[in-house]
Formats: sequence, C-alpha cells, structure tokens
Amino acid sequence: MTTKKSRYRRQIIKELFFSRLLSGTELSAKIDKSIPLTNKLLGELVSEGVVVEDHLGVSSGGRRPIVYSITSDALYVVSVAMDQLFTKIAIMDMSHRFVTQVDKISLPLANNEQALSRLSEEIQKVIQASGIAPSKIAGIGIAMPGFVDAQKGINHTFLKGQEKSVTETIAEVTGCQVFIDNDSSLIALAEQRFGAHKYHDNTLVINLGWGVGLGMILNGRLFRGDNGFAGEFSHIPLFTNNKLCECGKTGCLETETSLLVILEKAIKGLEEGRVSMLENLSVDNPETGFEAIIKAANKGDAFATELLSEVGYSIGRGVAVLIHILNPKMVIISGRGANAGKVWEAPIQQALNVHCIPRLAQNVKLSISAMGANAELMGAASLVMDNYEVYN
Repeated sequence: MTTKKSRYRRQIIKELFFSRLLSGTELSAKIDKSIPLTNKLLGELVSEGVVVEDHLGVSSGGRRPIVYSITSDALYVVSVAMDQLFTKIAIMDMSHRFVTQVDKISLPLANNEQALSRLSEEIQKVIQASGIAPSKIAGIGIAMPGFVDAQKGINHTFLKGQEKSVTETIAEVTGCQVFIDNDSSLIALAEQRFGAHKYHDNTLVINLGWGVGLGMILNGRLFRGDNGFAGEFSHIPLFTNNKLCECGKTGCLETETSLLVILEKAIKGLEEGRVSMLENLSVDNPETGFEAIIKAANKGDAFATELLSEVGYSIGRGVAVLIHILNPKMVIISGRGANAGKVWEAPIQQALNVHCIPRLAQNVKLSISAMGANAELMGAASLVMDNYEVYN
C-alpha cells in the first residue's frame, strides 16, 4: 500500500472517530480528496471490516446517501489522565466507550524520580490485562500537568531527569506510539470534540483541580502558544496575600483557588468550630476530602457552600481578566472540580458582574461541563486520533 493511500485511509478513520457518522461526500470534503477516490477507499475499508455502512442519510432532494461509521473494535486508544497525585488509565474503542475499567493509581509526581518508570509499567499492565493485540492500539495519549513540550515529548515540571523523553521511555516499554500534552489543553480539546458546546469557536475551559488550569479554543483551534506553554491561569498574580505558590512566586490565583486550598480551609474552619456535616477531613486523603465537600454543598451545607462560593468568586476575578483580553463566547468550568456543578455559577457570575466591562461580559456564556471526571481521558484519546493520520 502506498504511503499516500495509507494516509488517506487513516484520515477517513480519524474523521469517523470524531464525527461517528459521515457520508462519502462529507468524508470527501473533510479529507479534501475526490468523491470517487474517497468511495473507493471506503469500499476497501468496508470489505476489511474496519468501516460499516450504517444507514441511509437524509436526502437533499435526490437519492439518499449511505452513511458510514467505524467499527467499534477496529482500533483502540489507551487514555491516561494524570494530576499531581493520581493517575487514571483506560482503553477506549472507536465508539468512545471504555472497554476496560478505569484503573486509578496513586502516583505523586513532585520529587518522585521513579514516577516515569512506574507510569510506564502501569500502562503496560493495563494493555496486557486487556488482551488487545498491540497492532490494534492506535496509540497512547497522556494528559499531564506541568510545562509540557508536546513536540519533544518532555515535561519540564515533572518526570524529569531521564536520558530519554517521556514519550520515548513509555514507547520502549509498551511498543506503542505515545503522545503527551498539558492536561488543561486536552480537557479543552475534549470539550471541543465531544462537549455540549463544541460548535463555539472561541471557548475558554477552566480546569479546576489541584491547580487551576486553562485550555483555550481560539478561532476553532486549540491554542497552545509559541512553545506549548499557554494557559498558566493558576499563576496570574491576582492577590497580595504573601502566600508562596509552588511556582516560587507569591499571590498566584492558585494560592486561593485550588481544590487543596478548599480542603485546607475546610479543615481549619472545622477546627475553629464551624458547624457543618463535614467531618474527618484530612490533607492526607485529598480526593475523598474534596468529594465530601462537594456532596455537603450539594445537600445545602452552608459552610461547604461558603467555601466553594469564595473560591468561585476568586476564579471569576481571574476569568474577568481573560475576558478582557480574549473576548470569548463561552467559558466552561471543567475538570475534577466541575463535579460541584451549579454551585460555581452564581459566585463566578457575580465576580464577572463586578470586575468585567458589561459590554464584554454580557455575551459570554458560562457553563459547567457535563463531561466530569472523564474529560481528561477523552482529551487524551482525542490527542491520539488527532495525530493518527500522520504517524502510522
């Protein structure tokens, strides 16, 4: 098979993965190839069982077109979602379904020289346990925090000190193509590809987690900046609180808004006698602690709601700065913290009312992501398939 023909076939697979259902004419336009060539390639893929004729599409006046979809088990993607404390690994089929249980491991990244080797081993364990042949794996996509150079496959913040890049190291262990990118960028990519507001060309996605990240869809494309480091929303110097941030500066947005800060404030408040249904919180078990705060707020607990509202207002102040600079259509609260749901909306909107020029703020839509905890995993899968046409 010629290199060009192979690439055209991969382009078809990529487009069907993201769009699910497309006619031959639609695919021809997306891959920018003639209809006869596209239909010929589709015929080959159908005969091989990679693509199926799904049903007849809607007619625009003539013969109803055949609509195609990719077979669920044609290929698989290994998705990895990392934060500073935990890592999730799962395998997804071409119908966007997880075919393995989401494997969650405790893997602290800070000052951990063994983190990369452990990550490689855990990914390989999941692949081997799945029984899926390596030839059926399109690639491994990894969403991770830190300053990630996606082109070089390295992370300047975590997983450092190795002779080889992060991608090379994991590829050697697994035998699969590996792609990495910043977690907030990939959450934005997931929202663009699969989210409820995927048709908006100018969208800011706030990744609320142990830090506060930012992914940007500008003019319909994921914006990474000059060298991939755009979106360090956490480190806007918004406060004069003299609190030291992990970046070495003081007063960063993160020092008042991260989920760890919420947990620490909750523990302090309880020690000072605040009345709440919250109990037995510990910074040693941050995930369980934050989940307890969310549940309490959703049940109407005044103290838990107050904690989230204070943080929401501070995030809104930061978002106001972004709106003045970028003039987006949509701001989406996503990531782990989005599980708190509509609790965020009122305080963020209040901050926008106070700190934004009305003409800029009045047309911005604020939304809470419905993708929840799977946003990063979906973004990691999108990263693989976005690159599928050019690397296999």
